[in-house]
Amino acid sequence: MAFSLTSILKKVIETAPEALRLMTFRLDRDPVDSVDSLEKFVATRSAFVAQKTLYGYVKTRMGIRYPVMFEDPNIIHSLNIAKMHVFAACLSDFAIYAVGMALHGQPVGNEQRIALARRCFSAGMNNNLEGAPSEFRPQESIAEFGRRLEQTEWVNAALQPDNFTESPAALQRWAPIAEELKRFDAEIVQNSVKFAWRDIREVFRKRLNAAAVSADWSEPPSR
Repeated sequence: MAFSLTSILKKVIETAPEALRLMTFRLDRDPVDSVDSLEKFVATRSAFVAQKTLYGYVKTRMGIRYPVMFEDPNIIHSLNIAKMHVFAACLSDFAIYAVGMALHGQPVGNEQRIALARRCFSAGMNNNLEGAPSEFRPQESIAEFGRRLEQTEWVNAALQPDNFTESPAALQRWAPIAEELKRFDAEIVQNSVKFAWRDIREVFRKRLNAAAVSADWSEPPSR
């Protein structure tokens, strides 16, 4: 049977949760000037990075076997599990950075930063569970993110690229690739995720209206 790039992508998209289909659509270019637009930006860009890096790594490692592998239901199921874990890790990294940037220098306390980050993460997760395998437990990811928030240093560390630690680790752990191969790939895989985030952060900074987001978050009724 002949395989085209279109047929391969179609099969991948059909097996992906809705949030991870976003790479096939034009990403929005609206300003980030409200809580809702911040929440949307965090979710869509986390999905984009998760899909781009996971599928890129798997395709590279499978090589010419890539089309055939997607005929294997076990491979598809493993990929579905992996992409939800990588997506959750991307949400974790980017929600902290985005909230840290949006509320940096604004008249809010850390409790408000934590609350906004938790909202972005939970909404991104809960709104994008369609098709997620039963092995992925979103409440565990939400609880783990809550523990991370309690340890977050918002003034400086949250704003640094080095704080993007969960997404490279998740790709390395969950990608359905043989462990002996992953050991050789560790540095390349982690660098691919860090590189993907670089452009996302740059676009976010250009489009962010921090004062508007802060004002929206501070408006009554309390969220």
